[in-house]
Amino acid sequence: MALAPAAVELAQAYAALDQERSLGYADTSSGEYLERRTAEYGITRERMTKARKKGAFYANGDVPLDIPIGSRYTAQTTNFVAIERLQAGQFVLEAETPGSAANGVYGALIPIDYIPDLARAELVGEIVPGEDDETDDALRNRYLEAINEQPFGGNVADYRVKLGRLPGVGGVKVFPAWRGGGTVRCVLITSDYGKPSGDLVNEVQTAADPLPNSGEGLGFAPIGHRVTVAGANDVKLDVETTITLANNTTISQVKPEIEEVIETYLLLLRQTWKDEDYLIVRVSQVEARILNVPGVTDIANTKLNGVAGNVELQAEEIPFKGAVTLRV
Repeated sequence: MALAPAAVELAQAYAALDQERSLGYADTSSGEYLERRTAEYGITRERMTKARKKGAFYANGDVPLDIPIGSRYTAQTTNFVAIERLQAGQFVLEAETPGSAANGVYGALIPIDYIPDLARAELVGEIVPGEDDETDDALRNRYLEAINEQPFGGNVADYRVKLGRLPGVGGVKVFPAWRGGGTVRCVLITSDYGKPSGDLVNEVQTAADPLPNSGEGLGFAPIGHRVTVAGANDVKLDVETTITLANNTTISQVKPEIEEVIETYLLLLRQTWKDEDYLIVRVSQVEARILNVPGVTDIANTKLNGVAGNVELQAEEIPFKGAVTLRV
């Protein structure tokens, strides 16, 4: 009995030593310790960024209205500030709060400051999505990729790493020598796994290889590399199926959750897009997820885009949910 307290202390000490050992290796480390490990190779955690959106402003009669740079607006509890004029009545608005929360905000804008002659204002598009702090898993994967693939001098890994670091970019596919030696095609997906806007594509193009001086090395692409940047193409997938419902359950009760599980599945596919040659949307996966929805007891005759089979996408395509038709 006299040795019991010492034994407890020793057990806790051994547990602490085991934890300290785990924190010393990148594959088992986390938090501050993972950051210190990756920093030894010049890789630091990417911090949250602010969303940038396109705003449209009108006077009476839908006449485009120019607003002051620096003026502030709110939409769905998120505040934005005008930072750049695009054309008459259209401005770049930046969220005041960094992170991804502003990505899904659209619609009417309410001025915080008084704007003379302003009759209507709205968010009409996304330029660059906001990003949250990089997760431990994402930082660890980027570190291991840099160690194992050795990005250097315009090789495929170099383009993947450099383009992936740009704000709003969530993944890159690189097609070397796609139109002969020295040509490179880079296809992007956004940080929230969507189709990038034309403005984001243009920003990445300018950073990599500005078009007016293509091949001259004025971006981070090496001299002699002619880089073409494009966005992934979105493909809408219509789902139709016949389901059997439990007693006292209606289609209207289960349809919202069915649409949600389909969108979740397609999001998982989009998250793996950059590491796959092409994506396959599988009927079996769609059916399995629908069967897990409470109130659904059986499923049959599922079709994707009118075909009773899997849908194989092209290398530059990403899937999104289209119309969902349910029959009983």
